[in-house]
Amino acid sequence: MSQSQPPPRTGTVYLVGSGPGAIDLLTVRATRLIGEADAVVYDHLIAEGVLGLARADALKIYAGKETSKHSMPQGELNLLLVRLAREGKKVVRLKGGDPFIFGRGGEEIEILFEFGIPFEVVPGVTAAAGCAAYAGIPLTHRDHAQAVVFVTGHLRDGTVNLDWPALARPNQTVVFYMGIGGIGEICRQMITHGLPATQPAAVVQNGTSSRQRVITADLSTLPSRVTEAGISSPALIIVGTVVSLQKKLAWFGARVSSGGQEVRD
Repeated sequence: MSQSQPPPRTGTVYLVGSGPGAIDLLTVRATRLIGEADAVVYDHLIAEGVLGLARADALKIYAGKETSKHSMPQGELNLLLVRLAREGKKVVRLKGGDPFIFGRGGEEIEILFEFGIPFEVVPGVTAAAGCAAYAGIPLTHRDHAQAVVFVTGHLRDGTVNLDWPALARPNQTVVFYMGIGGIGEICRQMITHGLPATQPAAVVQNGTSSRQRVITADLSTLPSRVTEAGISSPALIIVGTVVSLQKKLAWFGARVSSGGQEVRD
């Protein structure tokens, strides 16, 4: 009398941050898990070359989300992770930066919890920390900023719903994720709510990668400088007097635009 085979043991989903762009900023744990995974579900902002660390026979499923262009709806993606784990697979959900900083990681593991799927979270270098470091902009400095704020600048339907008075305080650095499309409104609101038009500000595009570009200006001129330079996503906006240190502290061999002039280190 034959016995039916037991159902496969439920696999585990690992939410893994791949960092801001440079593959050697991956953590050791992230590198190991990617190499062991049966399936890798990845975004469009993962570190360059990171998929090359996966096994040749591993499933590689693109689930990237770009502005106004979602290859896979979030609900469908959540159920995909559940299905792969129920098939007994070791699943790496690979995200750019850190999964818990504007990466929807919390939303995804809430669904995994509801379905009883085991999961772990592997932090990554978030874009603000990585891009600022490679641009030569310290996010905190005793003479400039005693606080740092991360905020999403993604504008829905052209509207802005942020706590501008809190963001426009002195002696802090504000980093806007996903804000390049609304940079004009962001700079205008920061001035309207108390920061001087001459407040130093910067944009870092493709931070930590060989394609990194840095634009430094002030709140009044940054939007036009970004337009002139043709900057597009992925890019971060950094506002604070720490930006004034960039010219002196820049160390990474990237294109740097300061005062409207682009140079190469």
